[in-house]
Amino acid sequence: MNSKDSWKFCVAPMLDWTDRHCRYFHRQLSRDARLYTEMVTTGALIYGDRPRHLDFNKEEHPVALQLGGSDPKDMAACAKLAQDWGYDEVNINCGCPSERVQKGSFGACLMSEPALVADCIKAMRDAVDIPVTVKHRIGIDKIENYDFVRDFVGTVSEAGTNVFIVHTRNAWLKGLSPKENREIPPLKREFAYQLKKDFPELIFVINGAIQDLGQVEEQLKFVDGVMVGRAAYNTPWLLSDVDDRIYGDSHEPITREKVIEVMTEYLKTVGSDQRAVRAVCRHMHGLLTGLAGAKAWRRTLSDSAAIEHEGSNIFNYAYAKAGWSDIERYWDADDDNFG
Repeated sequence: MNSKDSWKFCVAPMLDWTDRHCRYFHRQLSRDARLYTEMVTTGALIYGDRPRHLDFNKEEHPVALQLGGSDPKDMAACAKLAQDWGYDEVNINCGCPSERVQKGSFGACLMSEPALVADCIKAMRDAVDIPVTVKHRIGIDKIENYDFVRDFVGTVSEAGTNVFIVHTRNAWLKGLSPKENREIPPLKREFAYQLKKDFPELIFVINGAIQDLGQVEEQLKFVDGVMVGRAAYNTPWLLSDVDDRIYGDSHEPITREKVIEVMTEYLKTVGSDQRAVRAVCRHMHGLLTGLAGAKAWRRTLSDSAAIEHEGSNIFNYAYAKAGWSDIERYWDADDDNFG
């Protein structure tokens, strides 16, 4: 089992966002942050295209696979796939409130069945040596008392897991969209703090509306780790300070120019897959957030014509359009059809 520092700073699993291209980009900014895949269902792995769902770049380590499912046998089989594919961790989704997930009898609704989650943990722990962890909410619907989440953690931990990622809001299974579930139920971070007091031997990672590294440092006074979601995606440059400020890992600072250089080379490996090229561009929209020219950068990386015209040079071109380098190096001013 990894040390508790392994979970000191994590980037949340986010559906349609944290794909392999996003994770490769994030890894250029921090070599210590723990990265997570989008949630992948057991059915997709058992019956679908495994390489499409599981392939990743070796540079992404440490990286965890998040699984959605509730059948212990299937969860064990998919955990074994995760280990065989080289993942550093497999995480069980007990926090997603969407109706689509509920129809599959997993996600946040599993919090009402801690014994079933424990059975999944046992089966998975028997199948693999990598850590098996749980991401969950603090309650579901109108169940808002601390005892509920305390008993959930107590039951599940006895099955052999010691890492709990706690999104400190209730999940409303009816009446709220997934977006509203991230915003409307009140944050109760004190529940995570109390869990750490009640189960000091376990590792608790807090999640929910954490916007910057100052807030991360504040939360680390009470829990073992912090998971950041949309702030890491929308303002990814905050990741560039994680190694130094959170891990005390001092190394040569990364520059935006270096990130662009590396991601340009990465884009060449994507080749002619225009869907993947557009995805890589989309994930990098936030690289200049807070700087002059950020709007021009985003606009250029959203322009299908620019992407097609520039190919793997699109990041250099967008950087120049944002005013941060000589545009003449990247664009033929005599080209009347573009620019």
